Amino acid sequence: MPSKPLLRFNALFWALIIGLAVPSARADLRVTAYYPGYKQNTMPASEIDFSVVTHLIHFSVVPNSDGSLDGSQNGITAAHSAEVVSRTHAAGRKALICVGGAASEPGFQGATSSGNLSVFVSNLVSFASSNSYDGIDIDWEPLPSSDFNQYTNLVIALRSALNAMSSAKLLTVAAAAYPPYPDFSNAEFIMFKDIQDQLDQINLMTYDLSGPYAGWVTWFNSPIFDGGETFPKSARLLPSIDVPVNSFLSNGVAASKLGIGTPFYGMVWRGGAGTSTGGVTTPRQSWTNAPAVSAVPFSTILSTYYQSNLYHWDNAAQAAYLSLTNLAATNDEFISYDDEHSTAAKVSYARNHVLGGIMIWELSQDYLPTAPAGLRQPLIQSVKAALATPGISSILVSNSGVQITFTTAPLGLYRLLAATNSVGASWVALTNNLPGNSNGVGASIVFDPAALKNQPRRFYRIQTPP
Repeated sequence: MPSKPLLRFNALFWALIIGLAVPSARADLRVTAYYPGYKQNTMPASEIDFSVVTHLIHFSVVPNSDGSLDGSQNGITAAHSAEVVSRTHAAGRKALICVGGAASEPGFQGATSSGNLSVFVSNLVSFASSNSYDGIDIDWEPLPSSDFNQYTNLVIALRSALNAMSSAKLLTVAAAAYPPYPDFSNAEFIMFKDIQDQLDQINLMTYDLSGPYAGWVTWFNSPIFDGGETFPKSARLLPSIDVPVNSFLSNGVAASKLGIGTPFYGMVWRGGAGTSTGGVTTPRQSWTNAPAVSAVPFSTILSTYYQSNLYHWDNAAQAAYLSLTNLAATNDEFISYDDEHSTAAKVSYARNHVLGGIMIWELSQDYLPTAPAGLRQPLIQSVKAALATPGISSILVSNSGVQITFTTAPLGLYRLLAATNSVGASWVALTNNLPGNSNGVGASIVFDPAALKNQPRRFYRIQTPP
């Protein structure tokens, strides 16, 4: 654990120990990121910041109903695989191959039938092994309860086959945040509880949480909290990250297995009302006619839509949005997206709940190729900055006590402890659940008047989560 030099004041000495404070991203959380093969010509693998990303998931081979694999749909070529794996391993990180993706359910159903499962598993393991991947990620979408038996059989068979390899291999999954319609029971959470021992990571797809559906209102793409908001004429809460996380945890899934998804894209809502009432421009808004909604990368939001006077932060949901009013109401826009603030807040949320990490979909959407080096991936840099907190800013010693200033992340919770000995010490909490700076990465100050009371040496430690 890094420490600061001893500070001398009035013949007394203090030492400061900052728990988990190092200048780069730390290992207290996993950062698992998807990187599509079809985006490798847009964002070269050389641009991946492995000081932040701990697990890279190469997206993806597609399952065919006969158990064979198709890499051509998503740009998984031998050259792309070789580049991704070699760069990941050179950085000392793990590279996994993903199987599946949106609308992959029919292929999985056929590939995991009783006659094809063994062939499918053999093809997956052979592909991972021959291309030197460190494991396999399953992205079965959608995953209704009617598929649970086949899904479970696949997970168990894959785990067994990977365990039989000469070196340890990882098995991870992307899991829906909410059960797909009409599965509104807790069956999904129980299923993952039952198979969690077979898995290294269960990454929740906590995005695409809203849309222009009947009976809905405008809502955020990936809010941390629901803010107590419900659907019109209903007691059912609007979707958020917090609800499914608690559902997984309360049904017995270990927190260390879970990662929450943070999207590097947003949703543009346009129109949605008659000209007399205006179009949609804010969250929690109903409409006369359904708005048009489209997904847009964060890089495009910055280059095409963002203006500081259009920006809003919703503190209840912990989510960012832009509000655009145009001359024609049909062109009014509500843009829900993850920015640097909300991305850092998700790092804090994962820590506060002692989760395993976060998951990113997907790296290229944050890439600004014309920006100077170091500024090309603002969201990745916000993850890095949040992971590097808490970090010491200053210590001021006066006749009345010690003032400690340390860097924080939005939504972060911190605990300051003190002791008279750094080895085998009995640490005493001076503060619990000290909140970080709510407006972004900033500083918090703690004052300790007891430091001057006949204590020849005083040590401090800052912990997160408390």
